Amino acid sequence: MAITIKGKKEIEAMRRAGHVVSVVHQRISAAIQPGITTMDLDIIARDTMKEFGAGAAFLGHMGFPGRICVSVNEEIVHGIPSHRTLQNGDIISVDVGTIVDGYVGDSAWTYGVGEISEEAQRLLRVTEESLMLGLAQARAKARIGAIGHAIEKHVRAERMGLIQEYGGHGIGRAMWEEPHISNHGVPDRGPQMRPGMTLAIEPMVTTGRDETKQLPDGWTVVTADGSLAAHFEHTVLITNGEPEILTKRLPPVVE
Repeated sequence: MAITIKGKKEIEAMRRAGHVVSVVHQRISAAIQPGITTMDLDIIARDTMKEFGAGAAFLGHMGFPGRICVSVNEEIVHGIPSHRTLQNGDIISVDVGTIVDGYVGDSAWTYGVGEISEEAQRLLRVTEESLMLGLAQARAKARIGAIGHAIEKHVRAERMGLIQEYGGHGIGRAMWEEPHISNHGVPDRGPQMRPGMTLAIEPMVTTGRDETKQLPDGWTVVTADGSLAAHFEHTVLITNGEPEILTKRLPPVVE
């Protein structure tokens, strides 16, 4: 599949899709507390997408049964919403994908449930920092490898595990487009970024080792050593200057 360059109408559709993703995250983050189920969070996503007339990019994709992916503690990605109840001290990665006018927005964020440990707090901080460092490399004329290099350099300096089997990707009419964006790499390797490219950048970091395994459900990927994992992701547009984040975080809901 060729790398696609988006025009003005396509970019505007992706901005709308990204905004819906941001609203879903805003509402889910306000609802996360001990005692809520991961299916409750999926229902919030369902209702919010319906309100905006957006589709759920994950639902039915290759048979996936949820509208969002919800991955708890040692789960890295692709966790399935269920009647699992969140407990105080858990961390949960929520991955949201929406479709608006045929274009996709995609963002993941990892949240603490109640009071979380210092180790978990540090994991979330380092993973978010690595995302922002990767985003800073998403500039026209730079190579895709610069993104993964920045992520890897930071995570390794913090002596944490880095998931290398999964990574970011191009995004547009399809959830996964070219190019693949590894969370490690060499700065001058890979395709050159150009204005109009849209990318999903998504580091996944652990408190333990890098290795993963897949659960029998055929979807959920966990750390092989049972260590905690975090996942942060934004959809971005390459411009002639600073990258534009299409899935910007919204202020917390005020009750």
